[in-house]
Amino acid sequence: MADDFTFKITTTRFDEDYSPSEGSRITTNFANLARGEHRQENLRNALTMMRRRFNDLADWDNPDRDRYTLELNIVSVQIQFTAEGTDQQFPLFEVLDIQIVDLLNGVRHQGIVGNNFSSYVRDFDFSVVLPAAAGDSGKPTVPEDFGDLHGKLFQHFLDSPECQERFPQPPVVCISVSTSKTYQRTGNRHPVLGVEYQQDDFSLTDAYFAKMGLKVRYFMPRGSVAPLAFYFRGDLLNDYSNLQLIGTISTMETFQKIYRPEVYNANSAAAVVYQPSLGEQDYSRTQIAYDRVERSQLAITQAKYTEEHFITPHKDLLDQWTANYPALVN
Repeated sequence: MADDFTFKITTTRFDEDYSPSEGSRITTNFANLARGEHRQENLRNALTMMRRRFNDLADWDNPDRDRYTLELNIVSVQIQFTAEGTDQQFPLFEVLDIQIVDLLNGVRHQGIVGNNFSSYVRDFDFSVVLPAAAGDSGKPTVPEDFGDLHGKLFQHFLDSPECQERFPQPPVVCISVSTSKTYQRTGNRHPVLGVEYQQDDFSLTDAYFAKMGLKVRYFMPRGSVAPLAFYFRGDLLNDYSNLQLIGTISTMETFQKIYRPEVYNANSAAAVVYQPSLGEQDYSRTQIAYDRVERSQLAITQAKYTEEHFITPHKDLLDQWTANYPALVN
């Protein structure tokens, strides 16, 4: 069954001249910044925020805080079917790949791939499957097999020769913490990731990423005001260099300051016991335009597109493949 489809990887440079391709999810972080009248200004300001935050954290032998710059590439993963029929390929995932350039000596360092994670099938799960499970009652209901297909597709991609030949290390996905959960600060502190937080119960997103084979830890780096959620394979604290971790923090914290300023651009830092809230009023806005309502509406549109062009035409194949795919070993 694994031979029923393969993967194709393409990359697009994410810089101030970036324009989303036709196959790119229009709700993804990068595409949102690259739309509208101020698109180039948005992109330039976001990239400047990332570079400054990187140099702030990588402060050793960097007295002027200008030693490093980042080069970002959007990695698009397309699934390709070998079975005959319509819709023989579909845009599956998008992640962000980071290159770190040391301007002092010209050395380039491979950053972490993953970072921002964007997925059509996840749109389908959260915008079509969950509402259908709730039905007319509107009561939140999570089907037992929720996220199974998406998780196994992601694991299959990570284990594919296309991925392993291209990326030497497993990905790390970094997103915001859940506003439905409470986090407790611990005594554990990492020199780059910062102070660790923990929670007693997984959020729906945590459980969804677990089906992708990714564990989660929550850290608040130095100078941050809220913890970030890091999803990873392996050992987050020992598998990656300090520069690699800083690349992910500086990139994803910038996106979160833009998209969730109530949490990540708040005027006071998270307390020992912390529950993030989008209703917070004491925060600062970045000078970067973003329409959160429009993004939610577009996610629904893309979920329906996924249903029409991927889930429905290949339902029998996908159901059979998912049922036969080896269970995840924790």
